Amino acid sequence: MKKTFLLTSATQADARVRDKIRHEVNKYVKRERKKDLPEGFFRWDFDCKIGASEEVATETKVDALAAGIDEVAAEGAAKVYLQIEAVAKRRSERD
Repeated sequence: MKKTFLLTSATQADARVRDKIRHEVNKYVKRERKKDLPEGFFRWDFDCKIGASEEVATETKVDALAAGIDEVAAEGAAKVYLQIEAVAKRRSERD
């Protein structure tokens, strides 16, 4: 998923808009985790980027996306760019 969300709305409070963005992200992650894994893989992992635009987006963990949305909004940006890519991971010795 590569998507840019607006952080403001004429009809809703900014906090409610950020809640909707987080909800859409959580739905996407949940849907991707339900997909069948390829043969020989253990679980789904996610490569994520977040920022005010695609050019300034930085890598982050999927657990930090919700806080990242708030950080971008606190910087005064009008929109937030999210990139989430599901990657199948093999079992390591620690798992």
